[in-house]
Amino acid sequence: MNKTLILVLTIFCLTEVAGQKKNFPQDPQDAKFETSDIQNFWKAFDSIQYANGNPFETYIKNGTIGLQGFIPNRIISADSLLNMVKRRKQDYEKIRGIEIKIKEQEKRIKPYFYALEYWYPNAVYPPVYFVVGRFNSGGTSSENGLLIGAEKLTSLDHLPELVIHESIHFQQKWPKGGKTNLLQQSILEGMADFIAELATGIKGNQEASKYGNEHKKELCREFAERMYRDDTQDWLYGTSGKDNRPNDLGYWIGYEIVKTYFDKADNKKLAVDHILNIEDYDRFLKESGYLEKYIK
Repeated sequence: MNKTLILVLTIFCLTEVAGQKKNFPQDPQDAKFETSDIQNFWKAFDSIQYANGNPFETYIKNGTIGLQGFIPNRIISADSLLNMVKRRKQDYEKIRGIEIKIKEQEKRIKPYFYALEYWYPNAVYPPVYFVVGRFNSGGTSSENGLLIGAEKLTSLDHLPELVIHESIHFQQKWPKGGKTNLLQQSILEGMADFIAELATGIKGNQEASKYGNEHKKELCREFAERMYRDDTQDWLYGTSGKDNRPNDLGYWIGYEIVKTYFDKADNKKLAVDHILNIEDYDRFLKESGYLEKYIK
């Protein structure tokens, strides 16, 4: 999986919309991939030389609700976007025609939504908006759906598992109180990886998984000491460089906790429901038994 894109998406997804199911479609067939913003971007892009004023004003004005959600802290304004396009015109050109490839990928992804429905009949399917920004965000999420910065999609090979992974965040029940500690965030990420794997058959974050399994004892001890803190450094969203660990170890250990819980369950579909609707993370960890010998 494209870890950089997953990382950026997930930071915002967890802080802004996790657990908000809104009135999204419950039929996988109704899941929507919206690429009209990409088409509008190229209209503006190709008119820069002869337009009166900034053509990206029209791009923003006519944008989808997804594009509107991508403006704060990312696109910022039409002028900011125009300046970036002038600086990186050749980089933007590399994704010309990508909306056609995205539509082709949609055909690959829809069956995975049906697989998700099998495991979790209460699933909802938020729209996926593909927009074009300023190369400063692979994507984010809003209450209106998943937003992906198309200019960052140098490859579409991992798009299916990316979309499914992020869709899982819309199914999750958010911890009470709004704040999370390292344990909760790791389980939230780990369950997204785990259930996405159930639906797609594709294992994400393989680098973190390999490193985590090779250094399991010392990492479990470290995690057990830190899991109730809100400091996620060296586990989620960046490392300090104290060793050669990859960025996503919180995903790995969260995945392992969730997988252990799932493997012990007699009713697997009910286990998925419990995983997505955790009320008490301490109890969930205890029931999994994963860190039992590392907790003092």
